[in-house]
Amino acid sequence: MEKRVYNFSPGPAVLPMPVLEEAQRDLLCLPGAGASILEISHRSKTFDKIINGAEANLRKLLGIPENYRVLFLQGGALLQFGMIAMNLLRGAKSADYVVTGTWSKKASEEAKTQGAIRLVWDGKPTNFNRVPKQNELSFDSGAAYAYLCSNETIQGVQYPAVPDTGSVPLVCDSSSDFLSRPVPVEKFGLLYACAQKNAGPAGVTIVIIRDDLVARSPSDVPSLLNYKLLAEAKSLLNTPPTFGIYIVKLVTDWLLNEIGGLEKMAEQNRRKAKILYDVIDGSDGFYQGHAEPGCRSIMNVPFRLRNPASDEPFLKQAASQGLCELKGHRSVGGCRASIYNAMPVEGVQLLANFMQEFRDKNK
Repeated sequence: MEKRVYNFSPGPAVLPMPVLEEAQRDLLCLPGAGASILEISHRSKTFDKIINGAEANLRKLLGIPENYRVLFLQGGALLQFGMIAMNLLRGAKSADYVVTGTWSKKASEEAKTQGAIRLVWDGKPTNFNRVPKQNELSFDSGAAYAYLCSNETIQGVQYPAVPDTGSVPLVCDSSSDFLSRPVPVEKFGLLYACAQKNAGPAGVTIVIIRDDLVARSPSDVPSLLNYKLLAEAKSLLNTPPTFGIYIVKLVTDWLLNEIGGLEKMAEQNRRKAKILYDVIDGSDGFYQGHAEPGCRSIMNVPFRLRNPASDEPFLKQAASQGLCELKGHRSVGGCRASIYNAMPVEGVQLLANFMQEFRDKNK
């Protein structure tokens, strides 16, 4: 296939074309390095400039305060599920978890391997179609931390605002809406994201952690799982995912210089999401969304067709028009359009047009 399709995959996901084009140019020889970006040492001055530039961009985009460390790690969100508990839950009474979908549920299960947890709220009775209201949340003031997932990739539910956890440090999995909108980092003790949604390729995980939580890492946690040791080494305790960090640098350059920051990115993302939700809501039930309107994700739009037998023809015909990776997660079925930062408006509009045409032919 020579022509690029519109890739609605939930991750690894679409990357900005300017980023891919610059990476292509640098792949054989990074300017000034005399070697490919894949070949340079993580201890070199060239890579120092890349990783420091990526961190500086993130601090500027998110307004990260000085008392937070930015770490570039490996292992994805799944490793963070356990690593957070290893560093922050050991020796504590318990941690509070808010379960709004597949990934926060998985995080709570992994945390149980390290200590006691308490479910503050569980969306299972309503099939994870919403996030809790503030008055439904009651956090234990003695909890080691409170954990939530800001955007559930599979169920397509997203917090419209950051919940208030009082004095309890808030830990957040922001993997699928990281860099999609402004975030008040100062309200979090730890915010993390695997990069392959909005920030870069698979293989690098970004952790933003407050200094007082860094200091809580027990000395008996293995070095590559120890936030304190990783922070002291500035993410260079061992060879980091150098190429992934390089792409994060290019993506954040794009967000700053071509998009104009996260406010502008959020405006575009809201516009893209509205295009699809308008089609779903205006289809007289032919398409059925999953999340309640007040909790709908602007990143992941899961939906079902009224007649499940139409799923395969829908997916096949969409793919024939270059609208790909629309199949829902294997655990829930149906369809899902992931419309991350790099998905252009025109791709979303083409999908909306196809959905309307398919409905008109099959209603």
